[in-house]
Amino acid sequence: MTDQATGTLEQAYQLCESITRTQARNFYYGIRLLRRDQRAALCSVYALARRIDDIGDGDLPDPDKLTALADVRSSLPEPGRAADPVLAAVADAARRLPIPLEAFDELIDGVEMDVTGRRYAGFDELVGYCRCVAGSVGRLCLAVFDSRPDPRAAGYADALGIALQQTNILRDIREDLGTGRIYLPQEDLDRFGVTLAFDRRGNLTDPDGGLRALIRYSADRARRWYDEGLRLVPLLDRRSAACCTAMSGIYLRLLDHIAADPSRVFDQRLSLSGWQKAGVAARALSGLPT
Repeated sequence: MTDQATGTLEQAYQLCESITRTQARNFYYGIRLLRRDQRAALCSVYALARRIDDIGDGDLPDPDKLTALADVRSSLPEPGRAADPVLAAVADAARRLPIPLEAFDELIDGVEMDVTGRRYAGFDELVGYCRCVAGSVGRLCLAVFDSRPDPRAAGYADALGIALQQTNILRDIREDLGTGRIYLPQEDLDRFGVTLAFDRRGNLTDPDGGLRALIRYSADRARRWYDEGLRLVPLLDRRSAACCTAMSGIYLRLLDHIAADPSRVFDQRLSLSGWQKAGVAARALSGLPT
């Protein structure tokens, strides 16, 4: 590899890390605990995943979003395709590590569900969506981590991603409804007698407390997915385990806050403070419970 090519690739990784540092406000607290080479690889994975997500959440008309997603799908990195810096970084990482590039196809499948406004009749259908948009990312992360060979590892990584996505869904009920998206399964809405709607101030309504009850129920269910997914941690080396524990710990703290007072998501996008996230990351690196 020439010095110019090496420099260009290094710049590509630097761009991916900049994207991750500025836009992955939760994940970067864990990612920065990795070795430098792992951090670079995982930032490249995040940068491409972010590109896909941004298409789905952007301002393009829906048909144009689907076209843009198809373009990304057709340009998923292959050896020798290095024109785009993010794709170049992912392609290089995939040459060094067993990154399952097909997982990006699954992520695109999930974002296409967002664009077409798919609704979910039952929880099993929602799990399928979560597996596409987040379980796929969990499996991509696993490829970057150092881990003991274990046939269960991919399933654990998948479950952890699904747990994180369930947390996102509960956090973003109000924001998603504003864009016409509803991820809570219809059978759960019916069970708790919930019709999602806004009041005059643009906050979620909950006249009978059904939405609060549904959120607590959903949080308990998400915790069971965390319990399954976190079985991955003992299979990882120290730094990979710290990264995994920090990322999941931040989302678990967020889930606890949501479950303790579900009404907090009715009028805001709930988040941990920077010092709270840093505290979780520090405890994870020290091997302490997060």
